[in-house]
Amino acid sequence: MTAVAPPAPAASSVRHFRTLRDLSPSELRDLLVLGERLAQRLPPEPDPQPLAGRSVALIFQKNSTRTRVSFEVGVHQLGGLPIFLSQADTQMGRGEPLRDTARVLSGYVDAVMIRTFHQETVEELARFSRVPVVNGLTDLYHPCQLLADLLTIQQEFGRDRWSDLRVAWLGDGNNMANSWLNAAAMLGFELRLAVPEGFDPDPDTLARARSETTVVLTRDPRDAARGAHVLNTDVWASMGQEEEAEERMSHFRPFQVDGDLMDRADPDAIFLHCLPAHRGEEVTEEVLEGPRSRIFQEAENRLHAQKALLVHLLSGAGIHGAAAGPDPSIG
Repeated sequence: MTAVAPPAPAASSVRHFRTLRDLSPSELRDLLVLGERLAQRLPPEPDPQPLAGRSVALIFQKNSTRTRVSFEVGVHQLGGLPIFLSQADTQMGRGEPLRDTARVLSGYVDAVMIRTFHQETVEELARFSRVPVVNGLTDLYHPCQLLADLLTIQQEFGRDRWSDLRVAWLGDGNNMANSWLNAAAMLGFELRLAVPEGFDPDPDTLARARSETTVVLTRDPRDAARGAHVLNTDVWASMGQEEEAEERMSHFRPFQVDGDLMDRADPDAIFLHCLPAHRGEEVTEEVLEGPRSRIFQEAENRLHAQKALLVHLLSGAGIHGAAAGPDPSIG
């Protein structure tokens, strides 16, 4: 019997957060301002508990510490009910089509966050969902982490410095590097990527960012670090790449962030890492625990930035009462 394709979902005005590009540049800036307010323990305006009576499903197909705790606590602090769903706890683990899960959950909850492997999983979930879908991480993008990183940079350098900043990414051209490319294009800062040959970021994401802002791709971490205001990195073998760890180490060892690289950066430079970190591999203990490290402030900012995002997605008026909708120029 020939399989019947599912009907195309009806057009919807629901806002999703599949990548940073689902926000307009002005929305991103406003969201970071709201994140600053929340970091100061000030309640959202005008409603201090905008998620009261609402629920958010949190789907985890990948393990997590920061994403799970920050979303569960954030939803609770906004007055809502977080519902944790692992692969083993749901029918997805037994092969239920994602489009069915999306339509079922849309009748129960007010938003869905998913942390998964493939970007296509987030896209399909959003396609069939009648409520906002948030990308908590895929192998291609990690936009929620970027919100926290950008909030940390804004707290350090101010709201109006973006076009003057130079950010260096050192290591793998992974989901974080791809999201940094989107962020640089949207906020207008210079991004320097130092990655080994064969580990470049997604070519389409790279090409688009290069058409919108200054992006330098180099094989020399010293070039990337020179004069940078932010140095940041990630583990050399991400989840699902453990078997490649030893081989990867031989490629990435010259890209370790150490005191010498930090000394090449701007005198006021800070160090970021999305965590967990492997001390002595991608970063030395000296840098990780040093005075210019902001890794734990950055980790805490996952909570504040994601709360701001949920307020935005679940508020009919958008952030600060502005009309919701992405900038059509960025798609």
